[in-house]
Amino acid sequence: MKYINWTLEKCSSRKGFIILLIVCFWAKTMLAYFVDLGLGITNPFQFFIVLINPLATTTLLLSIALYFKKSRFFYPLAILISILNTVLLYLNVIYFREFTDFMTVSTMTGYSKVNQGLSGSSLALTNFHDIFYWIDLVVIIGLLVFKKIKIDPRPLNHRIGLAVTSFSVLFFVVNLSLGEMDRPQLLTRTFDRTYIVKYLGLDAFTVYDGLKSQHNNDLRATATKSELNDVLKFTHKHYAKPNKKYYGIAKGKNVIIIHLESFQQFLINKKINGQEVTPFLNKLYGSKSSYAFSNFFHQVGQGKTSDAENMLETSTYGLPQGSLFAQLGSDNTFQAAPAILNQRRGYTSAVFHGNIASFWNRNNVYKNMGYQYFFDASYYNTTGDRSLGYGLKDKLLFRDSVKYLQNLQQPFYAKYITVTNHFPYDLDKEDTNFKTTNTGDNVVDNYFLTAHYLDQAVHEFYNYMRKTGLLKHSVILLYGDHYGISNSENTNLAKALGKNPDDWDDFDNAQLQRVPLIINIPGKKNGFISKKYGGEIDVLPTLMHLLGISSKRYVQFGTDLLSKQHDQVVAFRNQDWVSPAFTSISGDIYSNKTGQLMKLTKRQQAQVKVDRDKVDNELSLSDSLNEKNLLRFYHPKGFKNVDPRKYNYADLYQKELRIEKRLGKKSTSIYSENGDKSTWNEYFTDAPEIHHKTTDSNRIKITNPDANNNDSSR
Repeated sequence: MKYINWTLEKCSSRKGFIILLIVCFWAKTMLAYFVDLGLGITNPFQFFIVLINPLATTTLLLSIALYFKKSRFFYPLAILISILNTVLLYLNVIYFREFTDFMTVSTMTGYSKVNQGLSGSSLALTNFHDIFYWIDLVVIIGLLVFKKIKIDPRPLNHRIGLAVTSFSVLFFVVNLSLGEMDRPQLLTRTFDRTYIVKYLGLDAFTVYDGLKSQHNNDLRATATKSELNDVLKFTHKHYAKPNKKYYGIAKGKNVIIIHLESFQQFLINKKINGQEVTPFLNKLYGSKSSYAFSNFFHQVGQGKTSDAENMLETSTYGLPQGSLFAQLGSDNTFQAAPAILNQRRGYTSAVFHGNIASFWNRNNVYKNMGYQYFFDASYYNTTGDRSLGYGLKDKLLFRDSVKYLQNLQQPFYAKYITVTNHFPYDLDKEDTNFKTTNTGDNVVDNYFLTAHYLDQAVHEFYNYMRKTGLLKHSVILLYGDHYGISNSENTNLAKALGKNPDDWDDFDNAQLQRVPLIINIPGKKNGFISKKYGGEIDVLPTLMHLLGISSKRYVQFGTDLLSKQHDQVVAFRNQDWVSPAFTSISGDIYSNKTGQLMKLTKRQQAQVKVDRDKVDNELSLSDSLNEKNLLRFYHPKGFKNVDPRKYNYADLYQKELRIEKRLGKKSTSIYSENGDKSTWNEYFTDAPEIHHKTTDSNRIKITNPDANNNDSSR
């Protein structure tokens, strides 16, 4: 009791109060560092730096209050600074649990455009110990209110404030020097954002990131046409000629993109309790009408789904920080698939997505990409149990989109963005009877449930396409956008994969970034599963060549996966990379054969240097292209920059009907091909929201993708 009274007495002075706030914030920062954030501490020296790195910036911020003489300003300001610093800390904790990354200024300033990125799953991301991030502030404010900590009316000499500020700056310089000793070029060569946090703390990282973002904005404003030359030189040299065997084999066909949310490669052919998790996708993957890739990697950064879309549509990378869609997409110039296919082959383009249009700023970005139609949540009934956290359930999305899809003029380029297989992987019990794993981790266990549901949704859509004849006139591209299980959950996932969690390491995390890519062309009989290494950056040139459209004139960083000249070095957004022989993680080189760190021969060192330099250069050039909006200066033959003012996503259904009526017999829509009758009745789903009772007799059966496409009995 005497110790408590003594402590309260010391905290009743202004200096003691500031020290109390510093100690409390230091303690919860340590909680974040060692419990919630993966900082990768590997030696005692790094451990020491982590212990001291919050002190300099916290003291510097709180020293501001010392300059105010009146207590009515000093105490509220000191408390406000502590609250704001805690908000920053806690938001990073929540963000890290979902994205295994730290919040950047770009992420914060783009929050209104990506607000569901956290809010949709924020409750599931909280833990019981989170109370300790806030309880100190509640207690301190309570002690002030009840006068256990007394207000000190005595003003401090302004020299004390200056001394504390000076000490904080000096201490930060020492902290930075220690960080540079362990990681040279810490700030000039930002290899990984984790390093900045580990060595300098979250406050310093946020300031550093803000300055870098402002620098990028300045670069964008002063960019010139000549800066495009290095980009063109790289992409022209990097171009891979199409394989004559596959060039144009899908010419004139509709393109249907099915965006498999959070879908990882290990789900393919995975069985749980003797039952396949994704039986229909397994059949597509191994079908003779499919070209599938077993070493295909996602390459997203903080933009996650939006990064995957950007790579798919433009064959350029997302940003090193934040989301390109959210930060730059409103006024960026794109040479994207919808515009290219429309201008070269007369394709109609549409996106079907059961979430709000502003999520990831899609309502603006899609216009700049040349999408003519965007059917967002406002076009669907999303009430009640028809929706989950991120929008309309997948089975209902595919079914309810028929109303709009059937009126699109063919050939069309249509993208379906699924959402049910999204963290935190919630699903109503009546939506599935799949018996999942029992790892003790709800995220891992539920992931298999929602993946199974997604598989069924895709199968139902295929049945509709087969019945209406749409399937034989289309190429269907299915791909996983990014990881579903984060690195922090992978040790629990290891149990489900039959691996020892204690043996799990960074190499395993890197290999788990594989996602499926399936290009299904019904009617073809020479399909195969390729072992070539590739990534999302390679999808667009591959698709264009299959459609018989050369990608050579466009600025694309990927290469055709089916080309003999395809580049198999896959760059990750954090500058790690993987190739058929090596995996590079934070500069360490692992052997893909053994999974062990390598001692490189001189020949291997030379190859690794070539690959590393290529990755660094490629990412740097893509960043320059997007951050400076250099495509506004480039006008390839036959391509006109998109005018977003041409597109209005309101009342699209009525617009389609007017086009249908005006074209009359010249219409090429599915509706017209069906004798001006709706194909709605051709769609069957076992979704309980449609069939309130689901029995074994009305469940879908797995059909053979290679079967006769004219067979409408399935």
